[in-house]
Amino acid sequence: MSKENNILVKLNEVGIKQNDKWLVKGVSLLVEKGKIVTLIGPNGSGKSTLANVVVGQENYTIDKGEVSYFKENLLDMEIEERAAKGVFMSFQYPVEIPGLTVTNFIKAAINESRKARGLDEMSSREMLKKSREKSSLLDIDTKFLSRSLNEGFSGGEKKRNEIFQMAMLEPELAVLDETDSGLDIDALKIIAKGVNSSRDGKKAFLVITHYQRLLDYIKPDFVHVLSEGKIIKTGCSELAEELEKTGYKKLN
Repeated sequence: MSKENNILVKLNEVGIKQNDKWLVKGVSLLVEKGKIVTLIGPNGSGKSTLANVVVGQENYTIDKGEVSYFKENLLDMEIEERAAKGVFMSFQYPVEIPGLTVTNFIKAAINESRKARGLDEMSSREMLKKSREKSSLLDIDTKFLSRSLNEGFSGGEKKRNEIFQMAMLEPELAVLDETDSGLDIDALKIIAKGVNSSRDGKKAFLVITHYQRLLDYIKPDFVHVLSEGKIIKTGCSELAEELEKTGYKKLN
């Protein structure tokens, strides 16, 4: 397969403006199938803004440039269409939905995705089997799945639930926006285990983080450093390790 056919997401000279200020300034990058691409950088550098544009959050629009997904114009797709085509996002601050259980939420999401692809609904038996398998992988008690989505969850439980959703949905592209924020080391290892177990050479990950510690457990293929809306350096996992010691100031 040629490299061109291996490209899942392509950002080309993307610029994003808000209140007459450029948040993102001409960013270009590729996310290939089977790869983990990481965006790191200080607060306000544009990392989460880029992530939100890829998944289709309404608060963010592109003022210049292009974003393609499987060579289709991603910007022409509504957020629901992107999700149905395999784009998933783990949020920094997951929302609570009282009255909707984790199980019912996952069931609805999976079946909507299958419907969009012309497939029958997943049987209850298959859903139960898969739920048990993935919850076991992430050390989640199955009683957890009968609770209302994120209601009363600790920060670690919310993040673990997000990764459980990702494992169940098996997206083509998983965008993880500061999934490591506020986690202790044990929770961090479980999150990393969920991500690493999902790697199959086809799925891709766009990981947003401030810190190198997550990358001790999720080894990225590419690391892009953002500062003031621009990519100022690109490298592999060793770049993140270097910046953990030196900080970002020397790169500006």
